[in-house]
Amino acid sequence: MFTGIVQAVGRIEKHNPLRIKAGRLPLADVRIGDSICVQGCCLTVVKKAKGRLSFDVSSETLSVTAGLDRPGAVNLEKSLALGDRLGGHLVTGHVDGVGRVVGKKGSVYTFEAPKNLARYIARKGSVCVDGVSLTVNRVRGSRFEVNLIPHTLKVTTLGRLARGSKVNLEVDLLARYMEQLLTP
Repeated sequence: MFTGIVQAVGRIEKHNPLRIKAGRLPLADVRIGDSICVQGCCLTVVKKAKGRLSFDVSSETLSVTAGLDRPGAVNLEKSLALGDRLGGHLVTGHVDGVGRVVGKKGSVYTFEAPKNLARYIARKGSVCVDGVSLTVNRVRGSRFEVNLIPHTLKVTTLGRLARGSKVNLEVDLLARYMEQLLTP
């Protein structure tokens, strides 16, 4: 379980197996078998050496995510421990789908979600984009807007997004469970 509050930006150095230079992510307490949220995707640490983390990534994971198959910057977050602050919202690291940036105007970013996910995205609700917990400002069909503060743009990869960029989306956990409970 994660919060969507990015702790560091790392860099993919190799993608098969996935090896990430962890940047400023504190690694002293990271062990083999721990979960790390990488660009919104929960992955298991299989190796740790010299400021780098390695992960096995299945072809299934690569087929339903974006950005794990090539060198580049990635958002990183260690999993929650009991008693940690929950600064964002509950995030599982189970990517629901790949969306894309369809507009940027100043600090307002517009994303398009796959149609099957749009029903879970609500105004003033939470959504996780590339591992970052965000509040939705506006929803129009399968498109939604978020307003990114300067701090978020500085400490995550979101400031590097361009129109057309693909992003990993995780909808609100509670919305998914509510649907399951309310479906006859």
